[in-house]
Amino acid sequence: MTKGQDRNRLLAKSPRDGREFLLVSHLFETGQAARRVFRLNKRWGKNWCRFFGLTTREAQKRFLLNLYVAAVLHDLGKANEDFYKAVTTPGFIQQTIRHEHLSALILHLQNVRQWLTKNRLLDVEVITAAVLSHHLKAQEGAGKWLWCQAHGKNHVKLALQDEDVRAVFEKIRRIAHLEGLPELPREEWTNSSPLWKAALIEGGNCAFDFELEVERDPERQRLLLAVKAGLIVADSVSSGLVREKYDINRWIDEKVHSPAISDREIADKIIEKRKQYITKVKNRPFIFHKYQERAAELSSRALLLASCGSGKTMAAWKWAEAQARIHSIGKVIFLYPTRGTATEGFRDYVGWAPEAEAALVTGTSDYELEAMKENPPDERHEATRDKNYLTQEDERLFALRWWSRRFFSATVDQFLGFMEHSYSSLCLLPVLADSVLIVDEVHSYDFKMFEALINFLRTFNLPVLCMTATLTPKRIEELEELRFQKYPKPEDDEELSDLRDAEKHPRYHLNPITSKEEAFAIALAAYYAGKRVLWVVNVVDRCQELAQRLAESHKIGALCYHSRFTLEDRKQVHDSTVGAFQQTDKEAIAITTQVCEMSLDLDADVLVSEVAPPSSLVQRFGRANRHLDDKPLGFRAELYIYSTDKPAPYTPEEIRAGDAFLTELGSGEMSQRTLAEVLEHHAPDEPLASKLSRFLDSGYYAIPGAFRDGEERTKPCILDRDLETVGACVTAKKPYDAYILNVPLSSKRWRSAEEGESWLPKYLGIARSEFYSARYGFLREKKEKK
Repeated sequence: MTKGQDRNRLLAKSPRDGREFLLVSHLFETGQAARRVFRLNKRWGKNWCRFFGLTTREAQKRFLLNLYVAAVLHDLGKANEDFYKAVTTPGFIQQTIRHEHLSALILHLQNVRQWLTKNRLLDVEVITAAVLSHHLKAQEGAGKWLWCQAHGKNHVKLALQDEDVRAVFEKIRRIAHLEGLPELPREEWTNSSPLWKAALIEGGNCAFDFELEVERDPERQRLLLAVKAGLIVADSVSSGLVREKYDINRWIDEKVHSPAISDREIADKIIEKRKQYITKVKNRPFIFHKYQERAAELSSRALLLASCGSGKTMAAWKWAEAQARIHSIGKVIFLYPTRGTATEGFRDYVGWAPEAEAALVTGTSDYELEAMKENPPDERHEATRDKNYLTQEDERLFALRWWSRRFFSATVDQFLGFMEHSYSSLCLLPVLADSVLIVDEVHSYDFKMFEALINFLRTFNLPVLCMTATLTPKRIEELEELRFQKYPKPEDDEELSDLRDAEKHPRYHLNPITSKEEAFAIALAAYYAGKRVLWVVNVVDRCQELAQRLAESHKIGALCYHSRFTLEDRKQVHDSTVGAFQQTDKEAIAITTQVCEMSLDLDADVLVSEVAPPSSLVQRFGRANRHLDDKPLGFRAELYIYSTDKPAPYTPEEIRAGDAFLTELGSGEMSQRTLAEVLEHHAPDEPLASKLSRFLDSGYYAIPGAFRDGEERTKPCILDRDLETVGACVTAKKPYDAYILNVPLSSKRWRSAEEGESWLPKYLGIARSEFYSARYGFLREKKEKK
């Protein structure tokens, strides 16, 4: 409550650079942002409503009204003594209750609810759900985010009689055409107050009933989801832009309401430039395959299945070009399963667009934003937990910086993570709703990712193309049930003879072998014979050991490519590996892990691999003899596959499936068509995707979940040799993601920051440089090998 002429004013944020952020101003600016971003007569508003299935004019007007009211009320709970102290007092101040929990509780006061329900277009449960969940820290039952769970004490003074609070309700009265104003309580909140206890009991009962009601009422659920997500978006705009001294209206008009992408724009900025590049590299004119041209005729929901190296990405751009003629969209988004594949997609296609229009979005660590306290932590563990507690504010600005871009290559988590309540993904949701979407390498999705994809496609409406080389029959069936047009089909074989001939051509000669030592001798002989040899192992430790053995015993500088490098060095290794297999003038050998399996244009003459799950083996095979037109017709890539003692990182069942797949394949010549047909017999027995998703099913509540199944436990670290450099970057507020690497969590070769290193974000550890090299990456202790 800052000093006015005769009173303290309620604050929304901590003062910064002599600027005060009034609560009433923030609430009005959030309402302003909501109405400006989602204007119903502009493309973003129209596409947002189409995305959520709000098809009628009445449903759209109802959405915008409910969103506006939620926006103006969302931080009303900051009108309390604890919050004021927290934003004006140095150091940590324990807040008794989270501010958005108080906001939602106020909406369950009988006077307030009765007042709001006088307008039939207002859905009080939808508004309350959006308010309660907008920081993704509200849950039912038990847990640290239990609604109105008190911390430290059981009472807090409120300021609901303040003139600014009255101004908030007066604003809603005018916008929603309500009569009078509700009478608000003067008493403080306590957990024993009959008034506040009754409001919380009423809130819990309403939340329970509401969850059942939206299950039976799809139209109401669509409104709920649109308002909940819309409030997070509006709050991110008002908080982020005001903090950075932007004019909200001007920024929105410049970044949001840009012209739609035309088919000609996609052709000129992406397709033609890529064609010119391929023509130059291949030294012959680029000619579209028939299936690439036919991709432009596919429906707005399609599944493209074509072999590795057949040009699926160019076909996808032709599809996007055609979709831009049908739909008014402002973005083209390609989603990939990993950082590496997203980077390749950007480099090969998206990167041809003008710099101001192209975006590579792979994680908030890429762009470490200024760490400035905005909302104070509500609990002490938020200020001291093993992550920077400002992450949500940083995620907000990270997302907003991409709003004006038009062509995206991104990891799937960045855009579909909202299904599990990823905050940055929710802030990017208007970009997704304004797009045509291409989802690549869908075969590689673990069960949880694929389940999230199916629920996304089941619920939301936008043009989507899924593509991969192979996919299990069950997953194909699930996509076809969602009206995805599978292409090509067997009846297309005659027309697409060039594609089918390439798929049936015997590219490989499969040679099962018995041991790593036999594999080593074969790889060595092939290298000395001038071949390009790719050796894929299942764990980083073996990758490093083989590369070191080749160097120490045979003086061969094998490329060593895996995930345990700094990002800067990994980029160099990645580029060197791709380059080694795109040239044909000299021998090469690379030892890699699974990072090579997807979307990398590697073209090995000899492939050596450990046994892996069937789909992984097919992808590894696809890194050999990839480009038929660059080799003699009779050339076959030699494939050598052997077993290891331990299945990690796969399960024993997955390795047994790989063995069975190889047994059925046998030995000798084979084509990509053969691999695809045999793969169908060895598809994993996974359940159908459920209809459960945190974003779709949380009702009043929201807490983040995991988008992927369990991953290797690693710790992001900075090498101790780079501390001074990273410290300078932090001081200058410059990115330092190039210096980050992942170290096994169990390793004793990293430590937490010590006294004097508190400037380092808490989620980062410090790794010992003597165990790192730019050639081999980070080496963990021998005794830790599994």
